[in-house]
Amino acid sequence: MSPILHALEHDKSKLSQMERKLAERILASPGEIVHMGITELAEQCGVSPATITRFCKVLHFKGFPDFKVKLAAEIAHGDSSPQAGGSSYQDIVAGNPLSVIVEAMQANHLASIRDTTSLLDLDRLQSAIDVLCRARRVDLYGMATSSIVAQDFYQKLVRIGVNCTAFADSHMQITSASSLTKGDVAFAVSYSGETPETIDALSCAAASGASTISLTSYGSSSLSTLADLPLFSSSLEQGMRRGDMASRIAQLHIIDILFTGMVSTRFGDFIPKLEQSYLNVQHYRHKRGGQ
Repeated sequence: MSPILHALEHDKSKLSQMERKLAERILASPGEIVHMGITELAEQCGVSPATITRFCKVLHFKGFPDFKVKLAAEIAHGDSSPQAGGSSYQDIVAGNPLSVIVEAMQANHLASIRDTTSLLDLDRLQSAIDVLCRARRVDLYGMATSSIVAQDFYQKLVRIGVNCTAFADSHMQITSASSLTKGDVAFAVSYSGETPETIDALSCAAASGASTISLTSYGSSSLSTLADLPLFSSSLEQGMRRGDMASRIAQLHIIDILFTGMVSTRFGDFIPKLEQSYLNVQHYRHKRGGQ
């Protein structure tokens, strides 16, 4: 199943009665929807065109045309019927030969990156890059596995001279968020989008006047709804024993895009700092004999 259809199936219970009718119609025949006009779909489902527009915005699309473009792109990548399985993530199986494990990890990570790329809203991504480039200070929040993603972004940003800190402690997240002001940015990572500590930190940052960015799995969540600029990774990885591997790769994929976009945007400012940090590490490491 494609990321969009997976999110619809997963989030149906959160939708209103009218929105649920739309979700069920789309899930039943996604290939037909991309060729429909908004009026035709509204008549088939017994709802108003305005309801369809609101439905698309709940899913973080600009409107029905944007929804159809993204859905059509996913359908083009493979069978997207709910029963077909679409992108298949392989879980850990007892006794698998190493060669099979290697192939499974490669397949999982490639599928995760592909599915995440299909979800990207380039306008929103560019807005996030612009906000980060202008930021006087950046707070990065994440708990457990998400804190690893936040730390990765921290290590990248600090090399180009961005004033930033990554917090994995919930108390320190709130403490730092309390001192943010307009012109600062809070960037929160949570795969589920429902981590209470991360939601609290981003809420506090927003109340302090900071711009807010979230990175969650695709779908409706408390954290993505709270953020000024919600960003999404693939939500298809499943399995009790998966260890959040492909989902972490998907989130790091977006972090790499943001970082590269920032450096490209402010190339003259950031590249000299990036090069100098590299040279300094090399100098002091060699000075101590490579230790």
